[in-house]
Amino acid sequence: MVDEESRFTAMYDDCRARVWAYVVSRAGRQVADEVVSETFAVAWRRWADVPDPPLPWLLGVARNVLRDTVRAEVRRESFAVELAAWTEHGPDIADDVADRNDLLRALAELPDEDRDVLILAAWQGLTPAQAAKVVGCSAAAMRVRLHRARKRLTKALGSVTPPAAPVRSRVRLVREEV
Repeated sequence: MVDEESRFTAMYDDCRARVWAYVVSRAGRQVADEVVSETFAVAWRRWADVPDPPLPWLLGVARNVLRDTVRAEVRRESFAVELAAWTEHGPDIADDVADRNDLLRALAELPDEDRDVLILAAWQGLTPAQAAKVVGCSAAAMRVRLHRARKRLTKALGSVTPPAAPVRSRVRLVREEV
């Protein structure tokens, strides 16, 4: 064990500066220390696989560690962008979830005919004329049914929970859904 430690230390002393220079040339000084540390940690864990001379192998490991570091950074940045996009919709995602749950509860309280009309318009994305064909009525009749169903939904939303947000803002959410 002592012999392996001294051989590893000798390899580290001989190769560290060149591995560090390679990483700096590819990624800059900020990343170099971390990548070089991880490279030599891999070398220690895989000591039996380290060939003689070790430098080409170490540079290959450093290249792979650097590639993995860059990939992880891209994933973190992508996640940060996605998270920022989610939070732009309002102060808290939980508010949207709570509003959506209130909406679904209120929708469940409506008669089947109202629910059907709202679902056709909101979740299926049909125009009143298209929804009218599905239901079997005129486009004008569908517009009236939609108007009445929205009014009943607004009333049901007011009775589902005490309004944390005004009913008007939750109705706006419903209209966006519908």
